[in-house]
Amino acid sequence: MNTPTVPEPRTAAALAARRHKTETALQRVHQAIARLRREKAQVSVAAVARRADVSRTFLYNNTEARAAFAAAIADAGERRTQMLADQDDAREATWRERALNAEEALKAAHTEILTQRNRIGELLGQVRDLEAEWTQEAVQRITTENTTLKQRVRQLTTDNRTLDERLKAARSNLRFQDRRVADLEAQIADPSAGAQQ
Repeated sequence: MNTPTVPEPRTAAALAARRHKTETALQRVHQAIARLRREKAQVSVAAVARRADVSRTFLYNNTEARAAFAAAIADAGERRTQMLADQDDAREATWRERALNAEEALKAAHTEILTQRNRIGELLGQVRDLEAEWTQEAVQRITTENTTLKQRVRQLTTDNRTLDERLKAARSNLRFQDRRVADLEAQIADPSAGAQQ
């Protein structure tokens, strides 16, 4: 019959001290992980070991410490992925808004150019119809107005070209942001691919 062996008092005291030391170290590990999370610092073996004043070996060999560390790493990865996704969403919304604003401005410029061209056509028609009846002063005034309108059309054409270039740039940026979002979604769907990069 096997009787359980009762450890000697010194052995029992040593085992209790060792258990107490391990529990204290585990508490420090949990506190260090919590502090790193609060500070939004990177959770790594070295950082946890340094803050908890334990060895890296302890973090790898103690199952509870290893599990706490693994959970902290997973949580940090999820938070980082969410933060990147939120930042990309904000950037994409900004570029989309800029592209829409550029399109609106381009439409307005086209409308203004068309209006100015129609006005010029009307004025030129009036000049031809009434040229004989008008005084030199009236002809001079209309010529000046015509020159001003032509300058305005040139300015609007230049503005139109600038807005068109901005629209193209905004569309290009939006395509880049769409690709970036797709890459991030792929990383979220397959976290192992993101870890290898």
